[in-house]
Amino acid sequence: MNSGIRVRFAPSPTGYLHIGGARTALFNWLFARKHHGTFILRIEDTDRERSTPEAVATILDGLRWLGLDWDEGPFYQSERLAAHRQLAEHLLAAGHAYKSYETKEELEAMRQAAEAAKQPFVFRGRILSPAEEAQLTAQGIPYVVRFRVPRTDGAVTFHDLVHGEQTKRYADIEDFALLRSDGSPLYILSNAADDIAERVTHVIRGQDGLANTPKQLLIYRALGVPEPTFAHLPLILDGKRAKLSKRKHGERATVQFYQAQGFIPDAFLNAIALIGWSPGDNREILSREDMIAAFDFAQVSRTNGIFNLPPADQPLADPRQFTDPKALWLNAEYLRTLPLDRLLPMVQAQLETAGLWKPAFATGDGQAWFARTVDVIRERFRTLVDFTTYGRAYFDDTFDIDPEAARKNLRDPRLATWLPELADTLEPLPDWTAEAVEAALRDFAAAREVKAGLFINAARVALTGQSVGPSMFEVFVLIGRERSCARLRATGQRLMAEAPASRDAAATS
Repeated sequence: MNSGIRVRFAPSPTGYLHIGGARTALFNWLFARKHHGTFILRIEDTDRERSTPEAVATILDGLRWLGLDWDEGPFYQSERLAAHRQLAEHLLAAGHAYKSYETKEELEAMRQAAEAAKQPFVFRGRILSPAEEAQLTAQGIPYVVRFRVPRTDGAVTFHDLVHGEQTKRYADIEDFALLRSDGSPLYILSNAADDIAERVTHVIRGQDGLANTPKQLLIYRALGVPEPTFAHLPLILDGKRAKLSKRKHGERATVQFYQAQGFIPDAFLNAIALIGWSPGDNREILSREDMIAAFDFAQVSRTNGIFNLPPADQPLADPRQFTDPKALWLNAEYLRTLPLDRLLPMVQAQLETAGLWKPAFATGDGQAWFARTVDVIRERFRTLVDFTTYGRAYFDDTFDIDPEAARKNLRDPRLATWLPELADTLEPLPDWTAEAVEAALRDFAAAREVKAGLFINAARVALTGQSVGPSMFEVFVLIGRERSCARLRATGQRLMAEAPASRDAAATS
């Protein structure tokens, strides 16, 4: 049963869906779902120069990827401009607004006079008689429609669900513009008009909207319509307390970046939910259902939240640490614990994107092998992309060998001979099991009077290109008899080919 609660997410399509916008959408969605309300999507596309269809598509795609389904919309603000102008005309007729004929030069002179007197500049326009207005109109003098703020000693007072009681004196609120001289409505009017038309009961938005709230409430009160409840969310800052932005942090501040980098949608939602909010019981891993049940504005912080992004122009010391450490940790936890039936389609999509998917992975023994391989190798991965980079060797025979892993684990010159010999020993094993391969490898090492670790570490590099991973004997089984032995031989041949060059370099050093 619908509770009557109605909230909206109203992005401006002037760029990508950024992290702050995604969190605002999430908190609106959580509040609506918890209270069995309605989540409305409105595209505020009245910035004709910067709003683009491509940006709209990006926002919609980002919300769909996150699974933030809307109940009504998307509504486009640009299609309602006539209604916004009608609202301004209604305020004019009721005496709550007036035509302001002051020029830019006059406004600047007023501002300078206030500064010279060391007083704040709060604009109050001349209220003209009908005859004066008619004369100016006949002369073709342009005008701006402004809201007439009450000239009394009162104030706009309201309760914000995050910041508590808020008060702004009338004397500190300028007569703000509703319509430009060309008749186009400004944000303050359009935003309030659409909220009224959509019957929005709760306005949940970023803290930067708090300054506009008294002006919008004046519009509500002048019209005599029900006022929404407001909740202004804390800003999101980076580790150095700079505001998160596309300009400063580049694509890492956008939702699309995390989709491309292989984040699981639920993990990303979990991460951004914890920026300025906590469930009150110190839990950090929260499903959508957990977040819906726990969400309460009483636990939303008034202080700014932190999402520790490095600036776009700062080189990364570790490429794997490309974003907030907690977000990466959360995604790794989801990757490690997600039920396989949910994870496998995600990995398949990632392999398809990288051109590594094979139809054999979807049927019979290949399907069982694919599920088993994903389940084993996911333990050390952080994102879905890791399956196509660090895990590439499991799905394809073309893969890079980490230079540092090779330098550390393939430096013994005897491996050039021993790795092919190890392949010859392992290949005829009756049973290709982890136990059988382990026993044979350890016997092989003992016969050469070296530690088994030499061959375990060298085989890991030869088979996977990496220096770390699951149990090496399990890796042998996953890679398979034929591919494992072929890779051991190929690595031995490469070491043999590189040996003369290494000896020559040593001789000349």
